[in-house]
Amino acid sequence: MSAKTKIVVLHMKELIYTGIFCLLGILFIVLLIMMFLPDKDKNSSPEEDTAEASSRSSVYIPGIYTTELVLGNQSIDVEVIVEEDSITSIRLVNLNEAVTTMYPLLEPTLDSICTQVYESQSLDTVTYTSDSKYTSLVLLEAIQSSLDKALQSK
Repeated sequence: MSAKTKIVVLHMKELIYTGIFCLLGILFIVLLIMMFLPDKDKNSSPEEDTAEASSRSSVYIPGIYTTELVLGNQSIDVEVIVEEDSITSIRLVNLNEAVTTMYPLLEPTLDSICTQVYESQSLDTVTYTSDSKYTSLVLLEAIQSSLDKALQSK
């Protein structure tokens, strides 16, 4: 029995290249599997999504709600931005110079109301001075009207 000895010569450079290509191939396969496997959250039905959303303790339907406020012959919009459980922004939209000249307490009063609403997340605890009583009442009514639009019907 004669055994022929075979000598195999491996170059280090070829081993490194082979190892790198193997790792890239494995990474590629893992990425393909992750991309094309169905995700449980994406396959849920719309009925399940609405039931899940209603089970959370959300107060508002998230969005931007506006109420038109007519002052004299000018109209401005009171814009209220809400998330599911908080009031995030209240501002006056389409406010021009004529309105701010005719009603100088409008912007400072809104700033005061906004600060209180952001802290308490409620219109019930808002206080105002006697100087800005009527301006405050008009603004609070417009804000409440926008919030009524944002309330979820349960």
